[in-house]
Amino acid sequence: MAADWLGSVVSINCGLTLGIYQGEVSSVDHSSQTISLKQPYHNGVRCPLPEVTFSAVDIKELKFLDIHSTVNKPGTGQGAATESSINASARRGQSNRVALPHVTSSSQSATAPITILRRGRHTAPAASNSRGPTQATQKKSGARNGGAGGPARTRDDECFGAGTDENMGADFDFEGNLALFDKAAVFSQMGGAGGSRAQHHGAQGDQKPASYRHDENILEAKPVVYRQITVPQPGGKEYCTDSGLVVPSVPYKLHKRLLAAAERWGLSLERRLETTGVCSSQMALTLLGGPNRLTPQNVHQKPTVVLLCGPHIQGAQGVSCGRHLANHGVEVVLFLPNFVKMQESVTSEVQLYGGTSSKQVASVKDLPASPVDLVINCLDCHENPLLREQSWYQSAADWANQNRAPVLSIDPTVGSAHRSVEAKWILSLGLPLPLAETESRVYLCDIGIPKMVFQEVGIRYRSPFGCKFVIPLHTP
Repeated sequence: MAADWLGSVVSINCGLTLGIYQGEVSSVDHSSQTISLKQPYHNGVRCPLPEVTFSAVDIKELKFLDIHSTVNKPGTGQGAATESSINASARRGQSNRVALPHVTSSSQSATAPITILRRGRHTAPAASNSRGPTQATQKKSGARNGGAGGPARTRDDECFGAGTDENMGADFDFEGNLALFDKAAVFSQMGGAGGSRAQHHGAQGDQKPASYRHDENILEAKPVVYRQITVPQPGGKEYCTDSGLVVPSVPYKLHKRLLAAAERWGLSLERRLETTGVCSSQMALTLLGGPNRLTPQNVHQKPTVVLLCGPHIQGAQGVSCGRHLANHGVEVVLFLPNFVKMQESVTSEVQLYGGTSSKQVASVKDLPASPVDLVINCLDCHENPLLREQSWYQSAADWANQNRAPVLSIDPTVGSAHRSVEAKWILSLGLPLPLAETESRVYLCDIGIPKMVFQEVGIRYRSPFGCKFVIPLHTP
C-alpha cells in the first residue's frame, strides 16, 4: 500500500537543526522506517542532491501538500490504510500529525509545490471550480511573472518559497543544540592528546631545552649584589641610590688620597675642574627648568644665577660651573672677593669666565637685591676652615640665607659651620663625605676616576651611576 503514495508531494519538518524539506515521495520502507524524497527543497532552496532519505526518528512533523491522482480519495479503505502506514512511519517524532488535503489533478500537481512554497502555506489549494479571490490573485500574479512556470516565478519561489513563518515565534532550543555536541568524547580526545604530548615532551626533556615565553629571561638570573662598593674603614655613614645600591661615605683624608692618586694616573686638576663644572652646570640647568625654561622663544625670561666663590679649589669649581651656565644663556653673577694672591687654578678659571662677558662683583653690596632663580655656594674650603671667620664670608653667607632663592652647594666641607649657607641641594664628587644630618638633598657627581685608582687606595669600587653622571643619594 505504500506504493500508492509514491508521487505525492509532502513537507517534512525535521526540527530546528535539520530544517524543513519538501519534495515528491519516491519510496517508503517499512522495515527501516525511512521515506525518500526526489527533487527536494530544503528551507525553500533547491537541494543539489536528486534524492534525500529521512528516518522516522528525525521526522518531527509530516504534511501532505499534494496527492498523486492514482491514490484513492480520502475516506476509502485503501486511502485510510495508506494514511495509517505513513502515520506509523512518523509516529516516533514529537508532535507528529498527518493532514490529508483534497486530491488535485495531475496538471496542478506540477505547480502546486511551487505555489504553496511561495505562499508559505501547508494546505492544499482550492478546487478547480472555485472562483475565490485567492485564485484570481494567483492568476494575475502568474500572468505578470510570465506564467505559472516562467523564470521570474521560479526565482521568486527559490528565494521566498520556504515556510519561514512556521517557527518564527518559537524560542531557540539552546539545550537541544548543545546536546548534539558530545563534550565528553571531545574532552577525552583532548586529554589523551595532551597526555601523549606531555609524555613525548618528558621523553625528550633531556635532549631538547625548555622553551621560554616572551616575558621570561633566557639568561640565568643571578642575585643582585647591592653592596658593590666597600671602603677600608666600614661603619661610617651610608647612602643608597634609586636602584638600592649602597654608596658608603669616606673621610676627607681618604678622599684627598683618592684625588692625589687620580692625578698620578693622569686625571689632572684641570680635567677634574672641567668635569665638575660640566656636571654641576647640567644639574643647575635641570633645577632651573631645563627645556621648559631655556628655549629660543623664552628670551625675555632668562634665569639668573649667583655664584658665591672663594679663593680656593672649591671656588675654581664654581667659576667653571658659571662659565658653562653662561654659555647656555643663563644670566650669571660671579661673587669673588679681591685677594692679593689666589691659586693658579682660580686665576685661569676666572680668565676663561671673563670671555663670557658675564657680570663679576667683589662686594656683597653689588649682588642683586631682588630674589634670583638659584644661588650656587662654593665658599667653603676643606684645607682652610678659618675662612668662615672672615667678614666677606659672613656677609656672603648672610646674603644667601636672606635671599629667597634655593641654594646648591658644590663639594661642601664636613660638619656644620657657624655661618654656613643653608643649602637645599648638595653635590658631592666621586664619593660622598660624611656630611652632618641636614634637610639637604644629596647628589653624587661622577668626575671620571678610573676603577684602578679606587683599588690603589683600598676601595673596591663598581660604578653606581649607570647611564647618568649625577645621581641622587638617599639616607636609608
